[in-house]
Amino acid sequence: MSELNKLTYFIDRGFNEYEPLMDYHSGKVGIDEMYARQLCTYLIANGIQYELTSNEMQENEEMLIVKQIGPNENYGDEANYRGRGIFIEFRKPNERGRKLTEIRSANHYDVIRYLLKDIVDIPGYGPMFTTSTEIDEDRGCYVVYVRGMNEPE
Repeated sequence: MSELNKLTYFIDRGFNEYEPLMDYHSGKVGIDEMYARQLCTYLIANGIQYELTSNEMQENEEMLIVKQIGPNENYGDEANYRGRGIFIEFRKPNERGRKLTEIRSANHYDVIRYLLKDIVDIPGYGPMFTTSTEIDEDRGCYVVYVRGMNEPE
């Protein structure tokens, strides 16, 4: 099995045209972060929201194909976590992105545990359904969007 050493985001411009957006090398970020990024259905970078459309591999490179959605919608309670550690925010998309809480993670493997789940146990709120996941490159955090166990989809 080959060693993962590069993760590249590509924007799908249509007509089989793919533009490199950004890349990460295993010398700079851990394999755990590379895997966590691959589990996020959305990416926020430079004020733009992207949606993951394909997760691919070629030899020892991982490729995430994204489509540009448009300008990112900012919520009034957003914090910047850059340089403060690894954070996950939990938000309610059907309540204008209201932030329920945030947790600090020791490493990206702890983040992966949350990103893999259909139902997450949110401190202070209990179990909730995951509706989507995001990595916010601009703010340096992961966001898990959730809805209550009895709320309609």
